[in-house]
Amino acid sequence: MHRCSTTTSATWKVGRLAEASGLTVRTLHHWDTIGLLSPSLRTTGGHREYTEEDLVRLYQVLALRGLGLALDTIAVCLDAGVDSARLVRDHLTGVEASIAALGVLRERLVRLGDELSADQAPTATALLDALRAIGSTGPQSEHSLGRYLDADQIQALRTRATALGPAMYYLLEVEWPELYRRAERLRAAGTPPADQKVRRLVVRMDELSTLFTGGDAGISAGVTAAWHDDPAAMSGDPGAPADDWRELADYLDRARNSPA
Repeated sequence: MHRCSTTTSATWKVGRLAEASGLTVRTLHHWDTIGLLSPSLRTTGGHREYTEEDLVRLYQVLALRGLGLALDTIAVCLDAGVDSARLVRDHLTGVEASIAALGVLRERLVRLGDELSADQAPTATALLDALRAIGSTGPQSEHSLGRYLDADQIQALRTRATALGPAMYYLLEVEWPELYRRAERLRAAGTPPADQKVRRLVVRMDELSTLFTGGDAGISAGVTAAWHDDPAAMSGDPGAPADDWRELADYLDRARNSPA
């Protein structure tokens, strides 16, 4: 009896969880409908309740959303598996950056307010400072890319990665490989390239490619060539067989070129 009582965990009905998390019941119902976050427990009375494990997933959803990721991307990342310790660190980094940005904004608004209180027209410098404050609120793969991209192109990739911030890791290191794994499973199962499941994966892959390369055709071609010739370095998987990657690339190209 004592052993059973120690394993009892708290559960939450949707209304209670919405109140505790600051979300709306409608939002939680929507996330349940799309399979992003569903209550795991069904009581003897037939009611569905959220468990402590569901709360962990809820934190992950909110933290990833706070990094600017879309719900579709978040779902892929969580299905692939997220390093919880890293996520907390990235979340903390984002919070600290926001606090710093708000501190700068506060100082500049105080200065602007002081000028207005003194019946002075605010200087252009003070206004511009406030506007700026408001607006602020892989070695092996790089070596491989160096054979296909020049220094300016690699710097452009670095700049875009920096602009994406912590979200870059989840987009490039979690979602991107998971999309390829899903495509490979479909290829291995004999799914035709024109199948909508394959085409949806290709569309998202191309969206990510544009996000990373800025739509630069030269950079995109260089990255594609690097993946084609050296998939082990580009994927970070020393055992990645080049032939398999090329077959998958051909499969995805056929999906891109198939009639809608």
